[in-house]
Amino acid sequence: MEQQAFPGSSAVSPVLQSNAARELGPTHGSGCCPMKPTIVVATVLRPEGETGVQSHFNTLLTQLGDQVDAARVTPFDAPAVLAYPVFAIRKLVDPVSGSASVWWYRYWHYVFLKLALRSKLRRIGDAVVYAQCPLSAKAALEVRPHTRIRVVAVVHFNISQADEWAEKGRIPHGGTVFRRIRKLEERVLPQVDGLVFVSQFMRQELQRRIPALCAVPSVVVPNFVSDPGPRITNSAEIVADLITVGTLEPRKNQSFLIRVLAECASLGKRYSLSVVGDGPDRGRLEKLAAELGVSEQVRFLGFRRDVSKLMGAHRAYCHAATVENMPLTLIEALSNGLPILAAPTGGIPEVFSDEVEGLYWPLDDASAASQKLISLLGSEERLLAMSSAARLRFEGGFEAKRVAAKTLNFLRHFAAGDVRDDVKKSFVT
Repeated sequence: MEQQAFPGSSAVSPVLQSNAARELGPTHGSGCCPMKPTIVVATVLRPEGETGVQSHFNTLLTQLGDQVDAARVTPFDAPAVLAYPVFAIRKLVDPVSGSASVWWYRYWHYVFLKLALRSKLRRIGDAVVYAQCPLSAKAALEVRPHTRIRVVAVVHFNISQADEWAEKGRIPHGGTVFRRIRKLEERVLPQVDGLVFVSQFMRQELQRRIPALCAVPSVVVPNFVSDPGPRITNSAEIVADLITVGTLEPRKNQSFLIRVLAECASLGKRYSLSVVGDGPDRGRLEKLAAELGVSEQVRFLGFRRDVSKLMGAHRAYCHAATVENMPLTLIEALSNGLPILAAPTGGIPEVFSDEVEGLYWPLDDASAASQKLISLLGSEERLLAMSSAARLRFEGGFEAKRVAAKTLNFLRHFAAGDVRDDVKKSFVT
């Protein structure tokens, strides 16, 4: 990674090093122990859930522990008597109009997040709001009582949140809601004090789309998961050859995996697949498996809370999403020592390397992909080598304690209040 990517490392500029004492805040007595920074995680999501964003901020807060004074603020911290009836109305709107439903969701979650944040921020002094999306950043910027409360946003989304809603089929691509979401991102993100990108891919993509972001202090810190420990699985514990995890929706492209299994079956190779997750495509995928004659090879397991443990009972992880920022499920696969089969799209090449921790396969050719799969599962020696490489890649670049410290390093520089322009510029690469 380029120089100055992680403030606090050996690559930090002299400007940061010379100002470290001031930026880390006052010390106690004659020692050198800095005061704890105050970090407020702001999100429009529920505090707990199955998304990668929720996993990100909850794992981060767990890893930071007593190193920070931390709080998590969501719309559900607003008075329930006000918020919950409004949220419930969306159930009536949703069947009528996807666009209206998305607007209702975003607008009212933003309103109640503002209400909860205003109550929280007026009671604290210097702090950093770690906003989990552009809408959360907008709420924080609008209610912070003074500029000693800094707003740092993390970019979890793929391309744009507008594109994500469109890919789910909830809003039309290029429609009114789509355009408004994109304009909000273009207006809000240049106003934040700092940006955390979870992939170099999205940093480049967003800076290209919104050139003003090049002037915002930013850092690339990948997603991370807690270490489940070295993989210890014997052949008797393997429940299926392959596993894939994700919402069952068009963007995740699980139909490609079913077609690959069918191609392998036509060559006499019957591999089994566990599909973890639920979503609107489930019925269509089950029908496709039946049509291609591989129903007995595919298990649809629905949503599971024991994904990491479940991964350990498989030989390899397969992925077919058409675009990804920094997929958490691939990192979980590495942590469990699973070789990965995926296309080199978006931030995926930042997770694993072809022929090292797994194989890149083409998403436009199920036949060619089947040959990749057969070559991997047909060689135990190759599987073991890639499994060992996967664990090493995880330990070196995605283990939660190590990566959470890099995130804290970046946030800490904003925790003492106003950051001088020369210090700000030293982050920008």
